[in-house]
Amino acid sequence: MDSSSYKFYPEHDVDSREHLETYFSNRPDMVFGEDTLKFPMECLYRAFSEGHIKGDLLIDISFGSHIHHLYTASGFFKQILVLKCSEQCIMELNRWINTRTGAFDWSHIMTYMKCLEGNSDLCQDKDMTLKTAITKTMKCNIGKENLTDPEVLPPADCVISVCMLDTISKDQADYIKNLRKFIKLLKPEGYLILMGGLNTTYVMVGQDKIHMCKYDENFVRKVFTNEGFIIDHWAVHKRTSVSDLIDYDAILFIAAHREC
Repeated sequence: MDSSSYKFYPEHDVDSREHLETYFSNRPDMVFGEDTLKFPMECLYRAFSEGHIKGDLLIDISFGSHIHHLYTASGFFKQILVLKCSEQCIMELNRWINTRTGAFDWSHIMTYMKCLEGNSDLCQDKDMTLKTAITKTMKCNIGKENLTDPEVLPPADCVISVCMLDTISKDQADYIKNLRKFIKLLKPEGYLILMGGLNTTYVMVGQDKIHMCKYDENFVRKVFTNEGFIIDHWAVHKRTSVSDLIDYDAILFIAAHREC
């Protein structure tokens, strides 16, 4: 299959449950746990524990319906607003928030949380804390300059995004254009947290091969510097999984802010 046959998100929707089961579940054949679950959660825990990244509003705009990256964040923000490109992702997420039959099982995340925070009693409350913190899930339109047009959101203290820029950007120029839309959601002094795959060109979701924008560390560092950000946390986790479902070399974590 050549690149011309790849599907482009969000023009082509993906099966959100298949995406969760393949890359974030506790299934015995799920080989991505070190890369997609443990590494991001460890980075987020370190970043938030310093106490600088906090406030009233966090906006999450991530590819798919996963929420494990928000468990630690929920203790530092009064409200979390989640933006999704597809109704299917919103339905999947709301099924979990409202504890409905068939909701995706995130109980394995508590094992990671207990290792990070060391208090099993507090970890048991994380589900409810996060569900309470997520005050709204809403559809966004990547093609608009204002992603939630016609609604204008209040500026956020932090925007967090996992692999959304990778999937919605056709090339590196598109990546920069889309990143600037994310930045517009922030307060002037707000924090931007991004996670993505280095040198990725595709991700498989079921039978669908989804296009991913390819970039390396130098590109991302240059973009953040050019946009006026100071990088507070930068971590690269070399790939540990063995699978042809996705072709990333490493996972990149960035937390950065703009000076007032």
